[in-house]
Formats: sequence, structure tokens, C-alpha cells
Amino acid sequence: MRSDVTKQGIERAPHRSLFRALGCGDKEIRQPSIGIVNSYNEIIPGHMHLKNLAEAAKQGVYAAGGTPFEVNTIGICDGIAMNHPGMRFSLPSRELIADSVEVVVQAHAFDALVFITNCDKIIPGMLMAAVRLNIPSIFVSGGPMLATRMGKDKYVDLFSVFEAVGQVTTGQMTEAELDELERVACPGCGSCAGMFTANTMNCLTEALGMGLPGNGTIPAVDSRRIVLAREVGRQVMELLKEDIRPLDIITKDSMHNAFTADTAMGGSSNSVLHLLAIASEAKIDFPLEEINKISQNTPHISKLSPSGTYHIEDLDFAGGIPALMKELSNLLKLDAKTVSGESLGEIIADAKIKDTDIIRSKENAYSERGGLTILFGNLAPDGAVVKSAAVAPEMMVHQGPARIFNSEAEATQGIMSGSIKGGEVVVLRYEGPKGGPGMPEMLTPTSLITGMGLGEKVALITDGRFSGATRGASIGHVSPEAAEGGPIAALEEGDIIKIDILNCKIDVELSQDEIEQRLSKLPKFEPKIKTGYLSRYIEKVTSASTGAVFKQ
Repeated sequence: MRSDVTKQGIERAPHRSLFRALGCGDKEIRQPSIGIVNSYNEIIPGHMHLKNLAEAAKQGVYAAGGTPFEVNTIGICDGIAMNHPGMRFSLPSRELIADSVEVVVQAHAFDALVFITNCDKIIPGMLMAAVRLNIPSIFVSGGPMLATRMGKDKYVDLFSVFEAVGQVTTGQMTEAELDELERVACPGCGSCAGMFTANTMNCLTEALGMGLPGNGTIPAVDSRRIVLAREVGRQVMELLKEDIRPLDIITKDSMHNAFTADTAMGGSSNSVLHLLAIASEAKIDFPLEEINKISQNTPHISKLSPSGTYHIEDLDFAGGIPALMKELSNLLKLDAKTVSGESLGEIIADAKIKDTDIIRSKENAYSERGGLTILFGNLAPDGAVVKSAAVAPEMMVHQGPARIFNSEAEATQGIMSGSIKGGEVVVLRYEGPKGGPGMPEMLTPTSLITGMGLGEKVALITDGRFSGATRGASIGHVSPEAAEGGPIAALEEGDIIKIDILNCKIDVELSQDEIEQRLSKLPKFEPKIKTGYLSRYIEKVTSASTGAVFKQ
């Protein structure tokens, strides 16, 4: 066993003494050491209940002949970190999480791993660590938060509160109504109820084959999630016995399956950033153009908040990810392995759609094309990402004059002042991986635009990124970013920007000579932060087009 280096031989007597201090007897020392990598903390609603799942997973491990040891890693709540300097640390935390897991696992020589996760950067950070370590591993998420009913047919979630701020600004809602909404929108534990980044990544963990069926959709408060966690504990021992490792599961085929599911359900645009980072860790070449090919061939068959009125609990009721993928089976690599021990094809063979309003048939799809689109053009030579599933039909092709803002704070102030007019294109730059730094999410500006009634009249483009709760013609990840001298840095007030999501294009009406001339006159970019972790992050991070991973 891998853990023998900590337990076997007379020279390991001191080590065994320390195991005995932990309450281990001879049996526990002889058994495989299983790391229970938990991201429990008391600042993220999606993680506040993960101790219960860890206990269930440990029960499963012990019952199957392993000795579980719980260890922890950090996590950030993107909602609480939103729209202030804390958001600069969100994406960078992904690399810290991957590194911290690698450090604790290598130092203690675990034989296999159970990952307990739930929210935004924590999920991909742990997936990156699993691939890097490549020892038998399995994931279980904390599950989605329930939506809240407000009225006969009205359900709300965290995104409803962000949009309501814009509605109060324009007089469409009173502060008293906002206060009422604020108090009920997030009713308890779990990752925020819509198809935002956390739930997208939990569903895609299942589609990748690294989580058991139900991982992405069983609600956090449902007792089935405890049962799932216990089964995960038992199943990791099977993975160890059969020596099935993450790189046996995360392959080019499973990445194809994940992106297919992603576009079919209109997942968060952040999924592109994170799946590319996981692919990079696994040494899988997956160019952005490949995502467009998948999206163009994949029907959009499930529309959840913020794109629609349904939530993750509804997707679970309708049959979950297995039912969604069963409907897409002719587009999938069905031989892909999963942590269940079965192939993807075997898992989805008996799945059924229980509600065809929530998961539509291919023949009745919302659109023939998937819900994510990569745009290219002279404004984004290396690509940009839009959640096309959440774009109004009249904004799929749009052109208008640029309104330039060099920070999120500037843009938020400009939008709230009422100076943005219909037909314009808000340009929010110097918020990329280096420029932000940390590529902060722009949920506040996009929510204000939507809440103020401009969502079908105004586009927003940025070298930053968006929350999975963003909707509208919001185009992010513009690469190269402004801080790296990308064309977005050359834009001036009034430049005409042309957006054609249908044909995957984004351009500015400028010649290449004019763009280069303007860029040559710009002062050298000066990092906003020059000390601490973010200063090191600026030096190491690569473009959003490559997943914003660290330079090797």
C-alpha cells in the first residue's frame, strides 16, 4: 500500500505511535489509509453541513475495510466575496486548494481519497488535485440549496436578490420589498439553487464520471445525500481494490461528455474556465474551438435559473444528470469509465425523464444549439465566452457604441447613475486574471443592467468573468486581457462593437493597424497589488483562454 511508508517496519515505530495517539488500533493501522478531504467551514452556506457528509463517508470507508482520516482545505463564498476586494481572491483560491490538497495527501501518503465539496472554486480545485495526485478518488458534493416559494407560482433564489437591487434603483421595487426578499431567498444549507457555477460544476463532476449518480442534483437537505455519501465511502474502497484512478476516468472522451452536458443544460460560463484547467492538469488538449463544435451539435434541453424558472431540485425530480445524458446518448462517448465501476452508457441505460418541461426531448429543445458559445474576432483573438442560453433572442446579434470603464467599481457607479442607454455596449476591462487581479466576477453590474430593464437592450463585455447567476448579453473571458495588451485595451468611447453570437463573432470596427497603433501608445500596465499571494498570482497566471492556470 502507498501508506506503508508511514506504517511498516521497525523504523516506522514512531509513526505508528502517532497513529495510536489518533485512536488507531492494530486493525486501523493495518488497513488502507483513506483521506476524507473536506471543505467544511462556517462562512459558506454550501459547506456549513459538510461535517454530516464526512461522517457518513467515513462510516462507508470503515465498513468496507479502510481507515478514514478527515483533513480540510479552504473555501470562499463567492456571494459574500462579491463586489468588493475579496472577490479578487476567489479564482486564485482554486490553485491554493489544489496545492493544499496535494501537500497534505503527499505528506501523509494516503492510499485513496474521498473529496467532499460544493461551491465554485473548491470543486475544480479539488478535481485538479485529484488528477495531479492520480490515486483512487471519488467525489461527493454537499448538494443544492432549495429555492424559496414567494406566491403561487413564484420561486426565488440568491440571483433574485442581486436583480432586485437594480429594481430598487429604478423604482420598480421598494426597499421594504427588497428586505422581505433578502430574508427568504436563501433558506438554508446548500449551493445556491440555480444552475450557477457551483451546481454546474457538481453536475459536471457527475458527467465527468468522478461522482456517483445524484451527485449534482440531490438537494442538500435530502436524506438521500447522506446515503450517497456513505456509498461514496464504500465505493472508494472498490476503486482502490481495482486500482481505478482519476486519469483512467478524466480523458478526452469524458471531457467531451462534460461539455456536451454543460451546453445542453446552459451551465455557467465559468465551467469553460474550470474544465480547461482540469484538462490542462490531465495533459488533455481541448481547444476552445472544440467547445463550439460540441455546442453547435448539442440541443439546449434544460433551462434552469437564471435562464429559466426551474431550479436544481426540479432537475433532480425530472431524473437528474443521468436522464439528461440519456436524451443526449447519441452525442456521448458511452464507453467512458466512471467511479461507479460502470461505464457512462451502463449508468444512463435505465434513466428516464420524469418531466418533459424540465428536461425536454431533443425534438422539443429550447434551441438546436447548446447554451454556451465561444466568440472570436479582432476584439478577442484568443476567444471570449457567453452563456448564450441566457441571452434574449433580440440580443443574439447586436452592435453599438462602446461605453468604457476600467474597473468594476467604475462600471457599477456608471450603471447606477442611469447614464447607460439602450443600444450601447458596456466595456469593463482590466479585470482579467492579471488585471483584476484574480478575474473577479461581475455579477453586480450585470444584475443591475437586468434589474433596471436594460437586459434586452445593452450588452456587456469584459476580460473578467461572470457569476453563473449572470444572464443577458454578457460576454466574458475576453482574451488576451487588457493587462496583457489585448485589443480590448485599445477601445475608446464610442467605438462600434459588433456582436454576432449566432456566428461566434465579436469585433470592433477598427483596422488591425489602428488597434496596434493605439496599443503602442498605452503606458505599461502596472499591477494593482504588489504584495502577498495576489502579487505572486499575477506573475504566474496564464490567460483565461487556457483556463487561467499557472505557468509551468
